[in-house]
Amino acid sequence: MITTLTAHPSIDRTLRVTRLERGGLMRASSVLVECAGKGVNVARALAVNGHAARAVLPACDDDARAFAALLHATGADICTVSIRGRTRTAITLIEPDATITKINEPGPALHASECEALVAAAVSAARDSQWLVASGSLPPGAPPDMYAKLAAALPAAREQLVADTSGGALASLVGIPCAVVKPNLAELAEVAGRALHTVGEVIDAAQCLRGKGWGTVLVSLGRNGCVLIDDEATYGTVRVRAVCNSVGAGDALLAGFLSAGGRGAAALGEGLAWAGASIRSEGTVGPTVLEHDRRAVTLAERPPHGLPIGGSA
Repeated sequence: MITTLTAHPSIDRTLRVTRLERGGLMRASSVLVECAGKGVNVARALAVNGHAARAVLPACDDDARAFAALLHATGADICTVSIRGRTRTAITLIEPDATITKINEPGPALHASECEALVAAAVSAARDSQWLVASGSLPPGAPPDMYAKLAAALPAAREQLVADTSGGALASLVGIPCAVVKPNLAELAEVAGRALHTVGEVIDAAQCLRGKGWGTVLVSLGRNGCVLIDDEATYGTVRVRAVCNSVGAGDALLAGFLSAGGRGAAALGEGLAWAGASIRSEGTVGPTVLEHDRRAVTLAERPPHGLPIGGSA
């Protein structure tokens, strides 16, 4: 079982448009509505591919029923913490060349008691789980160290806690024992406090953070692939012939990586295969991963330390 915590879930509306025209009238050629949020996406990807998953999230009664219907349909479990506000909407506009424009509403503000209940629910739900994935941004009202408080409340955070977040929430986890942390390039550069221009610089920055408590660091480089840093460093890429929707690819990457054990080159390869499958999907979560998705992955025997990755500050 893998349990996920999504503190800031969303209802995703994905619209396809011929061309984005500022100030103009546009008509969508298709609309897809999904219950989402990064942890929800991870749980859905796991369930679609036959792995036991559970999503913990805050929701009012009406929204909780919608999330439950979606997750149960995929085979995932759900645990909701009741709140008064309504779930935010996230709008994605996709143009024919796969250019994506996103508009995310702010979610409902959580009270201190609701944040505490959410942390307690996640810790309780994860008792039978190999991993507890704290994923996504924090909602208004939540303390920036909410995930650090989650780590303190979790009996085995060093072996169990997986974090995929950004900003103050990620910064609060520096020095906190975590099993896996999955920043993208910009997020890693921000917590490292310097620009990162090559794969080697990414590895060095990740090793520094590992020395402060993070066990495994999985760094997404977007189109430049991915770097895994644990006892060794591994670099990999996935070939995608047609990009349909890249939203959710990072969540699929993490889900696949954890499904394969969360360590080593084989797990990285599985994560990249899941990410590739997600990118060719219309929605936020990809289809069942197939063997041709796995054959599209390339893992380097030695990380290309000098490979430029378009630096980030």
